Amino acid sequence: IPIIGDQDLDLALVRGNMRLMAEHVMANRTALYKGHAVAAVAASSPHVAEDALALIDVDYEVLPAVLSLAEARADDAPIIHEDLTTFFRLARFARGDDTGVRGNVASHIQHKLGDVEEGFRQADVVVEREFFTETVHQGYIEPHAATATWARDGRLTVHTTTQGAFPIRAATAAICDVPESLVRVVPTEIGGGFGAKLVAYVEPVAAILSRKSGRPVQVVMTRKDVFEGTGPASATQARTKIGATRDGRITAAQITLSFEAGAYPGSAVGGGTLCATGPYNIENLLVDGYDVVVNKNKTQAYRAPGQPQGAFAVEPVIDELAELLGIDPLELRLMNVARQGDRMPNGVAHLRLGIEELEEAMKAHDHYNAPLGGPNRGRGVAVGFRWQGGQTSAATIHVNSDGTINLVTGSVDIGGSRTAVAMQAAEVLGLSAEDVTPTVVDTDTIALTGATSGSHTAFDTGLAAIEAAQGVIRQMSARAAAIWEVEEQDVTFEDGAFSCAGNPALTFTFRELAAELPGSGGPVTCSVSVPTTGVGPVIAGNIVDVEVDPETGKVQILRYTAFMDVGTAVHPSYVEGQIQGGTVQGIGWALNEEYYYDAQGAMLNSSFLDYRMPTAMDIPMIDSVMIEVPNPQHPFGLRGVGEASIIPPLAAVANAVSHAIGVRLNRLPITPGAVLDAIESKGG
Repeated sequence: IPIIGDQDLDLALVRGNMRLMAEHVMANRTALYKGHAVAAVAASSPHVAEDALALIDVDYEVLPAVLSLAEARADDAPIIHEDLTTFFRLARFARGDDTGVRGNVASHIQHKLGDVEEGFRQADVVVEREFFTETVHQGYIEPHAATATWARDGRLTVHTTTQGAFPIRAATAAICDVPESLVRVVPTEIGGGFGAKLVAYVEPVAAILSRKSGRPVQVVMTRKDVFEGTGPASATQARTKIGATRDGRITAAQITLSFEAGAYPGSAVGGGTLCATGPYNIENLLVDGYDVVVNKNKTQAYRAPGQPQGAFAVEPVIDELAELLGIDPLELRLMNVARQGDRMPNGVAHLRLGIEELEEAMKAHDHYNAPLGGPNRGRGVAVGFRWQGGQTSAATIHVNSDGTINLVTGSVDIGGSRTAVAMQAAEVLGLSAEDVTPTVVDTDTIALTGATSGSHTAFDTGLAAIEAAQGVIRQMSARAAAIWEVEEQDVTFEDGAFSCAGNPALTFTFRELAAELPGSGGPVTCSVSVPTTGVGPVIAGNIVDVEVDPETGKVQILRYTAFMDVGTAVHPSYVEGQIQGGTVQGIGWALNEEYYYDAQGAMLNSSFLDYRMPTAMDIPMIDSVMIEVPNPQHPFGLRGVGEASIIPPLAAVANAVSHAIGVRLNRLPITPGAVLDAIESKGG
């Protein structure tokens, strides 16, 4: 059973951004990159499907390709989308104003504070540098996979590995031209995502093949499919200029960030522009960001989208300024630290955050003050800032007669969030975490819930669980009042027990009252859906020691300490795992990982054998330091901890290697060849 992209998908029916998503699922007349699907076949076995696929004859007319930011912005560049014009915007998620300028720049975002020119006139020292990063993949182990069953009554059920069941439902319904109410998405346990499993790739294909065949259809990507056909993180180019006075006060900064979006608009440049200078209070600031389309697979989120590249554009310049001014690198950062009330690049005032506490902890840490102990060694530091929004979340609590509860949510567990949310409900109800059984359910069973992304799940779904638990307390208080024949307002709840204000002898533990529920009015259940307040800021910092072999260019990491303001660590071992995992991914970004392309845009290293990610043999123990500055946005002080850890490593490692070899490095990854070239350039 075949489907052909421009014949079986009526993309004219798909509106707005969903149309771009549909065209990314399967090409519509023009395949825009190597790996862009044009057809699919379902058969009784993978081998038969592969043989059938080989029978489809595709006649390609090869068009000139645009494969880099420089090529895309050249005056004579081929136009990838004839109807694409540049939108100018002043906010990260705003559509902005159409400039009418045709080309390959989809959007230009700008943040401006103060008078940048005047700020540079006040500076005694100015450093201006360019920085480059390459395309990197999230590297999740489990490939994209979905099983769709289109029933005779028109109901579509999709089992899929995803970070967000409701976004997949919306995309699949739109692409297949059916109401969302007829689509049920069941999220499976997930083998990694890191932001990349928020998008529908295989689900609409499986659905349409199921509709045509009348049978369930499973689509599973190969590793090559994943590398070539899903969304990696953007390659970027940045130009940074920062000025400071002799005593270390930063007077102005100007940063231009350009991000490859891939074949369709929508890179993470907004995250980079907002957060690149986040750790600093800079009164005169101009940040420009450009979202640029190229003939590569459409980029997607990767753990703190856009922010590692943004920090890499700033932190090495801060490091160089410290060196020129003769000021300790962390002291310079503390002299210019952002505090509550200072303005972010978009003009919004900072909330309470722990940048100062984190940098003080870094400066006082044994690692920072220990001798390096050998030649060809260097120590690097960097800090990274992330602003985290939020999404709507829902939760339902069922109270069982034995005093345990079932907690039902729609948030996919991708990093221990299921346990963290359950612990918050348990805290409110005075129960142990073992008394709470959390379950993640499908889109038919829970109210609209945002995807597990943006480090908001423990925060937002936690708020829903807290509110549901409070609703349970209200219902059970009313039940206790009825049993005791007292006024409801006379019943109080504290430390897991109900009592009567007017009669101390009247008490129920939570378990005792739960046992009374079946005979006193039936079970207690509470369902809530809550909007987000926004998670707020989170900050991370790194200290790293490296040793460089001047003969081979190999960089060995000797010691690594990662710091994060976690707000309140609900589950410390899970938090530590998040810090360590993001740090390792950042190290891979800094030293090893990149997409290799040939001249026609075909990826040359689309396997885990050839795409070099760090292993346990490459990395020392990552020491984690948790700074706890409670977040006033949350009753228990939580901050999201899933992403900020990946932000500092790119710059921290680059700074360490630069100190080891005495040459500033501005391009990632820092391969052995790049190190040898840098050493040779200084005559070493």
